[in-house]
Amino acid sequence: MNHIRYVEYNARHDGSFVFDVPDGHDCWLLLITHTPAFFRVDGSLREYPAKSAVLFTPRSPIYYCASGSRYENDWMRFDSDEDFVSSLPVQGVPFPLPDAEYCHNLIQLLTWKNSFPGRNNERVVEQLLQLLFSELQEASQSSADSFSQSPHYHDLMNLRKAVYNSPQLPWNVSGMAQQLYLSEGYLQVIYKNTFGISCMEDCIKARIRLAEDQLQYTTKTIASISEFCGYHNVEHFCRQFKRSTGKSPRAFREKGKSRPS
Repeated sequence: MNHIRYVEYNARHDGSFVFDVPDGHDCWLLLITHTPAFFRVDGSLREYPAKSAVLFTPRSPIYYCASGSRYENDWMRFDSDEDFVSSLPVQGVPFPLPDAEYCHNLIQLLTWKNSFPGRNNERVVEQLLQLLFSELQEASQSSADSFSQSPHYHDLMNLRKAVYNSPQLPWNVSGMAQQLYLSEGYLQVIYKNTFGISCMEDCIKARIRLAEDQLQYTTKTIASISEFCGYHNVEHFCRQFKRSTGKSPRAFREKGKSRPS
């Protein structure tokens, strides 16, 4: 059973903000920070970066405060007896979120669904909480040294999302580097180190993924699909598609037609 007492996103405070509850709440408290902040952990104050999450258990001491001119976060007070909450490996200590934007979006949805009545609200809130804690579980189980990850990690993640959302755009290393205010060489190094694939290979992967969908679920010509996926030369598209999938676009489409519906 889960019950949200209150949830808010983009809460803003000035640099004098301090939250100090020595005896804790009688419920769970989840925070997702948008700015750096100090947290008291094991009796001492430590600064943690933005895009961190922390889950406080009921009746545990809570102390955090701004570390700059402002403090911003998403937060939620809630009751729960679910294993997916109590089994979170890291509790009372902030940990970094590889995809903080995704968690922020889920908090926004939880805020809206919890604020406005609806016939299916209880079921939807339950599903959103499970999605949120699935992401938190994965993030909290990552390397203990993950706070030392590239300072550009979140910018790289947003860039990669943009590529996969619109692979047909004329992506190139120069434009990507300018977007992140990095040199081309440095971008290529940290992108490969972060995702295990070069930025342009990732663009190709995203385009081929889009092409597979178009071949399977539309009746467009191969030339039209080539252009739709950002290729200006259909022969180049066909070569790249076969190198990536092992089949020509035509053979891929034919195989798709032969699958049982």
